Amino acid sequence: MDNFKAFGSSLSNIGSQITPFASRTFQFTKEQLGQAEDKTQLPPDYIDLEKRVDALKQVHQKMLTVTSQYSHEPYDYPTNIRENFTDLGRTVSEKVQLLSTATTPAEAQAALTAPPTAKPQPKTFSHAIARASLASSQLLHQQHTGAGEDPLATALEKYALVSERLGEARLAQDAQIQSRYLAGWSTTLNTNLMFATRARKNVEKARLTLDSVKSRAKGNTWKIGPTSPREEHPTTEELSPEAQEEIEKAEDDFVTQTEEAVSIMKNVLDTPEPLRNLAELIAAQLEYHKKSVEILSELAPTIEGLQVEQEANYRKSRESAS
Repeated sequence: MDNFKAFGSSLSNIGSQITPFASRTFQFTKEQLGQAEDKTQLPPDYIDLEKRVDALKQVHQKMLTVTSQYSHEPYDYPTNIRENFTDLGRTVSEKVQLLSTATTPAEAQAALTAPPTAKPQPKTFSHAIARASLASSQLLHQQHTGAGEDPLATALEKYALVSERLGEARLAQDAQIQSRYLAGWSTTLNTNLMFATRARKNVEKARLTLDSVKSRAKGNTWKIGPTSPREEHPTTEELSPEAQEEIEKAEDDFVTQTEEAVSIMKNVLDTPEPLRNLAELIAAQLEYHKKSVEILSELAPTIEGLQVEQEANYRKSRESAS
């Protein structure tokens, strides 16, 4: 039994001979095993700030998981279509310009397959519709044998030009969102909230250090086996001046780290930047949809006119036939 007590006593002295990191580790382990006494409690206001910061971090992670798609150009590009290098070689506007000078089917086909003059065209849903509409228009033009132009072919060509403008408007929206929203929220998540996390870790380190110092000063660094009722720990009044000074120093550091963490967390929570960035996101979306309405409003009367004219011609041909 004496040997066992001696072994336990030797472990009790380890705390004064190890590094601060090891002291914190010992203290943390004791707390996990339920052997810690008088664990220093953090203020309720501090804990509330931690919960609010955690919630803000989760908000940023959830939103960025979805909105980061704005930095991925083909996020609305159909996965079931296959476009080759020739399809993506020139803009629809360039192809329409080349087609306007074509006088034979061969020249028209050459205009559609003209070699690229710049980087491949964007892969967005609207750009894909534009390319499909123009190709469809030319298929109808090539097979049209009647007088005048095929109204559906004409409408598809106009729709192709407008769809390309819609695609460019979407890309402009995405660029604004990337610079005015995604960049800001990413900075808040990866910088501001990271600083808050680091400050909170410093508080936890200071608390563990403080409690390990208190525990070591009171002689209960580690417990192995049953303790005798006569093995009482010294009270605060019985602590040596050196031990009291070490405790006071650890307390001061704990208070300093806590105050700094509170200041950083309040700054993260109170900054208007996230809401300002969200307003920029909405503004970019609004501008895009307004532009879309404007572009489509220009096209709709033209397509409606072609449709009305075709229906009138259709009725005339039916009347003549009867």
